Amino acid sequence: MSLPHPHDSPGIHAGGRSPRVLFTWAALGLSSILLVGKELLEYLQGRGGVMDLALSIAITGLVATAVINARASGTEVERRNSESESFSRIMRALSRSVSPDAVVEAIVQELGAATDADHVAVVRLRPGSAVLDVTFVSMLPGAPTSNTVMPLRQLEPVEPHHLRELPRPQPDGMSLRLVDGEPTPVWRDDGGVPADPSATANGATASLRRNVRARSRTANSLNNEARAREVADRIAYRLRDAYGLRNTLAAPLQAGGSIAGAIVLSRRTGGIWPEAAIRLLNSAASEASAALARVYSHQAAESEARTDQLTQLPNRRYFDEYCRLLASRRRSTDRVSILAVDVDHFKNLNDQYGHQVGDVVLRSIANAIQFSVREEDVPVRSGGEEFMVLLRNPADGVALEIGERIRHNVRDMDLLDAGVTERVTVSVGVASGQHAGETISDIVERADRALYAAKRAGRDRVVEAWHSDIAQ
Repeated sequence: MSLPHPHDSPGIHAGGRSPRVLFTWAALGLSSILLVGKELLEYLQGRGGVMDLALSIAITGLVATAVINARASGTEVERRNSESESFSRIMRALSRSVSPDAVVEAIVQELGAATDADHVAVVRLRPGSAVLDVTFVSMLPGAPTSNTVMPLRQLEPVEPHHLRELPRPQPDGMSLRLVDGEPTPVWRDDGGVPADPSATANGATASLRRNVRARSRTANSLNNEARAREVADRIAYRLRDAYGLRNTLAAPLQAGGSIAGAIVLSRRTGGIWPEAAIRLLNSAASEASAALARVYSHQAAESEARTDQLTQLPNRRYFDEYCRLLASRRRSTDRVSILAVDVDHFKNLNDQYGHQVGDVVLRSIANAIQFSVREEDVPVRSGGEEFMVLLRNPADGVALEIGERIRHNVRDMDLLDAGVTERVTVSVGVASGQHAGETISDIVERADRALYAAKRAGRDRVVEAWHSDIAQ
């Protein structure tokens, strides 16, 4: 749902002026006309002098000048107020955003309406990857939102022969170049002398890649700002090429000194973007950068809380939440199997080699389990030396096959570098859902009983539970 336009306020008429202001201006104008008319009539009738007429004209000119200045001042105040209100609405929406998509939704409609843009695009770097997520929103009523991705390699610099300098200089350290026939802003970081386009573009792309690989490394703040704007302009160029845009304005998104993407506005018409639009875009980009950093930090903390730090497998908390979600969406035809895995004689191994070697063994077993399961399966460390694997919709015999695969892969682990000379083994209990009404917790309980049966039978084996009456 689009937000109301900032100028759509009740009680404002005739270009944003209230009736009281219009009445005052009309009264001043009428009084001035009457004054000049009276003096002109008296002058024509010979009852007034040239000085009286000139004085009346001068007074009228002063009144007209005052009215014009007041109107200009009122327009500037209203524009500033509108800009401030738009920014306040963006800030309020960003403060409630709890996901990257919510951050994007919080800014696009208000930013598009306040700047009179025809399109708003938010391009953000996906954490931990070399992919940019692109959200492209048209401000036309009913136009769908486009979501796509842009690989970082598409930010490779434009060939130098596509760039040529425009003779007209621009303020604030910015020049314009024609890129394939279209004006493109190019920011300068050398005190006013335009940088070489090929070197600047290569530096911008290299900077983005370095920031992706090593976020802790920071450069000089001025150079970072210049590079960030270069990357934003390059993103805008790629969007113009992909969506057929004509007149674009871009501002970078940054997080912790790293370049995280850009916000791009576009118009169908040419012409210079007004200063108010530039200020609002830069402010919105700065606040959106902070909001994205906050959201990503929260997501990272949530992910860490659901991850076992030793093995990097999901932990029991994640497993329980996943099972609750799966149960709420489970269809009657869905099958679930559970593997319960326990390391044999792990306490003896810890006592003999120490806990550090025990940690190495647990990490190696976690890797063996991950290597053994399918992509759609969910392996977790459920606690201590215990692991579980949830299998979704396995065919007949698949759960038992994966259990045996885990057992063999653990037996084949080479732990000589850790000083462990004997084989490490695991016992595995396998249980599959018997009917649609059986809960996942019931299947887990049967898998645990099958695991205990494997332990009693001599360990280093896989036992499958077919019935719920396995001896305890």
